[in-house]
Amino acid sequence: MNLQPESPPRRKRRWPWVTAAVLVPAVAVAGTIWVLRTQGTPEETADSYLSAWSVQDYARMRELVANPPADFERWHQRFRTDLKLTGATFKRDATAAEGPGGVIAFHAGLTGPKSWTYDGRLKLVERGGGWKVDWTPAAINPSLKQGRSLRLITEKTATVPVLAADGSRVDTPDAPGSVLQLVDGLKQTYPDRLADGQSRRIDLYQGEQFLQTVVKPAKRTPFHTTIDLKVHRAGAAALDGVRKPASLVAIRPSTGEILSVVNKPGGFNRALLGKYPPGSTFKVVTASALVADGAAADEQVECPAEQNIGGFPFHNAGFHDYGRLSFRDAFAHSCNTTFGAMGVAELGNGRLAEVAGAFGFGSAITPGVPAVKAEFPAPKDDTDLASASIGQGRVLASPLNMASVAAAIADGSWRPPRLVAQELVPDRTLKPRPLEDGVVRALRELMPAVVTDGTAHAVSFPSGTAGKTGTAEYGSGKEPPAHSWFIGYREDLAFAVIVEGGGAGSAVAAPIAARFLSALS
Repeated sequence: MNLQPESPPRRKRRWPWVTAAVLVPAVAVAGTIWVLRTQGTPEETADSYLSAWSVQDYARMRELVANPPADFERWHQRFRTDLKLTGATFKRDATAAEGPGGVIAFHAGLTGPKSWTYDGRLKLVERGGGWKVDWTPAAINPSLKQGRSLRLITEKTATVPVLAADGSRVDTPDAPGSVLQLVDGLKQTYPDRLADGQSRRIDLYQGEQFLQTVVKPAKRTPFHTTIDLKVHRAGAAALDGVRKPASLVAIRPSTGEILSVVNKPGGFNRALLGKYPPGSTFKVVTASALVADGAAADEQVECPAEQNIGGFPFHNAGFHDYGRLSFRDAFAHSCNTTFGAMGVAELGNGRLAEVAGAFGFGSAITPGVPAVKAEFPAPKDDTDLASASIGQGRVLASPLNMASVAAAIADGSWRPPRLVAQELVPDRTLKPRPLEDGVVRALRELMPAVVTDGTAHAVSFPSGTAGKTGTAEYGSGKEPPAHSWFIGYREDLAFAVIVEGGGAGSAVAAPIAARFLSALS
């Protein structure tokens, strides 16, 4: 009997060749029909190849190539060397339709003096019962073929001016030191536009003959920031005479624009990179959570001098006993025992963490310069939750983080802070987060009370100021040292002040904030 190969079943196929699930023609051996299969899929081979390429595993890549040339590794090494790459990633484009002839699209992301992204293609063929890459230099980049190379070209050019919001240059030696810190940070984030007065492009060559520019130099237009020099000078003047390390940050609540960042002394940008317990300034967040869950400003609460919560004694500043008072007054007088107890009784099961997240805690912020995120670790027990409710324990934040908290109450939405135009923010996935209307209304009543009747009532603030003092203990001992905090807002201006080891917020940070606002009135 004459044996004929079995015909593969008819079905709709994504690829124009036989896939792993499709039978290939049978082979007759010694009267037995063996039906062969192609192992794996083209996508799997492409993924393995691109993954190996991302970590420079050229030996693994070679295994996945049909008939690799002797200079396979050298091609890839030269590609990295000529472009001075410090990193590269390659990923299959899962959304792209497979091209004719077994072509798979991928995305390349190159990091170096001239970062670059492009789309490439891999051709897949059947070899030895599996799928292999049919390699040519074009698999590295579509512009390449035998004799061609891509090269990074660097030329000297005029330095791009960095400008304040009013157009004044802030990258010259006579600019304020704290502003120059920001300029240095911008150069880290935007090296193509700002680094060292050099222009970089990527050119294509045939041997030593220039063919064309593949990646053009970055535009050499002035680089605008949101810094307001008037606000900055007011902040710097407010810190005159402060002997301990201190910083002041100011932002515009309606936009999230950073208007001023002052650090004294210089050297470390504590305003954006410092991580401190926020102390009672965090009660803005705790009060927001309590109000959202039903607390009212005129609700009567208890504020004893000291209270045991979870086996640990919490006490008010100076062990002051306020007895029974309104929630509004408990906030104004910064009652630790009230907020610690209410936090445990009413904000368990992650509720406080959820509200803290609405104020930016836990979210990486990308203002255009290096900056830390505010941290609210999940409380371990009642004592930890009570500590977190008053901004102690493991809660940490920078002055920028806490200025954003105050700005959220002023505007009604938490906005990611930024130092550059919105379209230049490295991570634009962070969006404004509207607060509940009831929360905003309540906190706009509670925060002014701190200034008129509470812990900061002895400080002469301009009319319309709202705020919150903070005395954040750190270290150990019966009377541990404390950072002095004040956060607040007035009209479309929000701010935070910290003095490291300064002590009571009402005595040290609040007067600095008052001088700052008075200079702008």
